[in-house]
Amino acid sequence: MADDDVRLMLAFRDGDERAFDALFERWAGRVLRFVERIVREPGVAEDLVQETFLRVWRARERYVPEARFSTWLFTIAGNAARNELRRPFRGAAHDSLDLAAEDAKPEPAADGPASDELVDARRTGLGLEAALAQLPARQREALWLRAVEGLSYAEVALALETSEASVKALIHRARVALARAAGERGKA
Repeated sequence: MADDDVRLMLAFRDGDERAFDALFERWAGRVLRFVERIVREPGVAEDLVQETFLRVWRARERYVPEARFSTWLFTIAGNAARNELRRPFRGAAHDSLDLAAEDAKPEPAADGPASDELVDARRTGLGLEAALAQLPARQREALWLRAVEGLSYAEVALALETSEASVKALIHRARVALARAAGERGKA
């Protein structure tokens, strides 16, 4: 078995709680970034990371390594995020509690790229973020799992509980939409 994460999960299943801690350390950040792309609210995404790992904890005795651990984990996280989106109170926005960040004073500039380059890069990044936000959730999930998390098409299909052909179509449509948005942004 080549997957260290599977070995850790099996150790956790057999009673080694340190293995769970190791899995959490390895994966919590990646799961957070993934669910943030789905729910688009950092506070809710943090709660979903906790929910995901709670579900891992509860499922430990039933765990069977049929796929890579990451595929199994992203399936759980994606399901938790989609369930969150279906909740009726989702329309109400959450207020930020991070007052320190709002009151933060700018730091003096350091040696590095010119400010106009940084502004352009930030605008490009914001444009990409906006274009990603406009994608349908399934396209965004499929693209993230493939492009950022590096899952194979088969693993993305397992995580999204669909076919490989459907995943390929979702990713193709997402890439076309992002390219179109980039082209329109370039004309502006």
